[in-house]
Amino acid sequence: MSCRVLSLVLWFCPVAALAQPADLVLHHGKIVTVDPQFHIVDSIAIRGDRILATGSREEVARLAGPNTRQLDLHGRAVLPGLIDSHSHAFAASLYEFDHPVPEMETVADVLHYIQARAAVAKPGDWIVLTQVFITRLRDQRFPTRAELDDAAPANPVYFGTGPDASVNSLALKQSGIDKNFRITDGKPGRIERDANGEPTGILRSGSRLVNIQSGEKNPTDEDRRQRLKLMMADYNSVGITSLSERDLGDDGLETYRQVRDAGELSCRIYVTYSVDAQMPLDQIQARMLKAAGSPLHRYNNMLWLRGTKSYMDGGMLTGSAYMLQPWGISKVYSIDDPNYRGMRYIEAGKLYQMQRFALEHDLQFTAHSVGDAAVQAMIDGYSEVNNEFSVRPARPSITHANFMSAAMIAKIKDLGIVLDLQPDWLWLDGATLRKQFGDARMAWFQPYKSLFDAGVVVGGGSDHMQKIGSLRSINPYNPFLGMWITLTRQPRWTDQPLHPEQRITREQAIRLYTINNAYLTFEEKEKGSLEKGKLADLIVLDRDILTCPLEEVRNIQVNETYLGGKLVYERR
Repeated sequence: MSCRVLSLVLWFCPVAALAQPADLVLHHGKIVTVDPQFHIVDSIAIRGDRILATGSREEVARLAGPNTRQLDLHGRAVLPGLIDSHSHAFAASLYEFDHPVPEMETVADVLHYIQARAAVAKPGDWIVLTQVFITRLRDQRFPTRAELDDAAPANPVYFGTGPDASVNSLALKQSGIDKNFRITDGKPGRIERDANGEPTGILRSGSRLVNIQSGEKNPTDEDRRQRLKLMMADYNSVGITSLSERDLGDDGLETYRQVRDAGELSCRIYVTYSVDAQMPLDQIQARMLKAAGSPLHRYNNMLWLRGTKSYMDGGMLTGSAYMLQPWGISKVYSIDDPNYRGMRYIEAGKLYQMQRFALEHDLQFTAHSVGDAAVQAMIDGYSEVNNEFSVRPARPSITHANFMSAAMIAKIKDLGIVLDLQPDWLWLDGATLRKQFGDARMAWFQPYKSLFDAGVVVGGGSDHMQKIGSLRSINPYNPFLGMWITLTRQPRWTDQPLHPEQRITREQAIRLYTINNAYLTFEEKEKGSLEKGKLADLIVLDRDILTCPLEEVRNIQVNETYLGGKLVYERR
């Protein structure tokens, strides 16, 4: 058939192919495609924002025209653009908007910071410090009420660490929390008390009870846009081209929309919309319908509102994760009740209703579920929904899922549940958790190998919440550090790996941050691997991730980052 006969087959003809040559060809590299066979090729051709072909130098060279840019990789390794399965980028970008927050390794560092803030604050102004986790302080304890009183005697102080907090006497007084105070709103929460019934200053899931009135300056809409662009540029510098915004509110969603409409997004954003599970069910459903009816719910590869996020339990780092077995008495976590199992936030019937309603309305449901009892509750809820219709196509999600069991993994696989885990927590907190729970109980903590062996789709993320800077952030978002952790399972401050039998291979670690994360967001046909027709998101590395010494994996640098074939970062 001649090209003149039928225009519909023009693309089969050599003349037509030459009329639309590649815009860019990268050759003489080690291009790790992360396709199902994990092929490694020499060259890749890009036209527009898509991959035209991958293969040998000779094959790909045929797609070049006189105006095609050709870049010699000089043997360097190339990966698909990396994806972070769990970020709070919008909030993180604003964390230091008012003033820089130094790194803190001890309670003394915390108190010094509070003293410094008190020195520049007016009497009565609130001093607020959030997301400094006690398990990551060398002292491994909350600052006491008395210590906070001494550090800022004229200022109410709120030291928040995840869902829990330690506050000083003035903060308790201004919030009306005394010996006689009781939680009466029906929402989860716990006020720790001493032997006399007086509040110790430690509040579990009780931030709503504290009348915080921060004196920090507020960003304008333009400030929010500029800070968000800085945040994404830093993501690009460590190879991240896509991320899932977990628990995003209306202000953040609007800022992303504005930046996208201006053509200034340098990361692709998958949004899980914030839904407060403590609201009445009709209000929860109304909020879910708002997400399902939003124009942003229609697929767009730069900004897509596709899921909802709630909270099933408290924090592993603060002693409030919901566990099947009691936590145990602990000075680190200020636990003195031998039967305490953590905090559950959503009762079974309501959880089922939320899961069912979200999945019925084309919304991927997920919830912060750290402890094994929380993970089991999520599985039970999805199982109940599955009795009415198959949940597998909806890819129901569990966020964090740090503690689980072999039986849970089998059920997760059976239902098609996807998991969003954070390797950095193993490195940062593994030693403390092993001390608290014992080695045997930690056998199913972040069991990556068992999950891969079972065929569960698990993605890697950071839970980045504060600061710009991939290693200075309180939850580091450098994905190469995350990969190294899954390869070594080596907690910091110890020379003993944590259940090394759960280590995974380099290929699996790469999949954790590429094609698996694309699957988590229904986009495995669009990105996550370097294959013909997919988005041309890719990164060029300074060393070969597949063969470099193991310890070097965490130190890999990104030389170039491409988003849709356009260079968005170049290392200087």
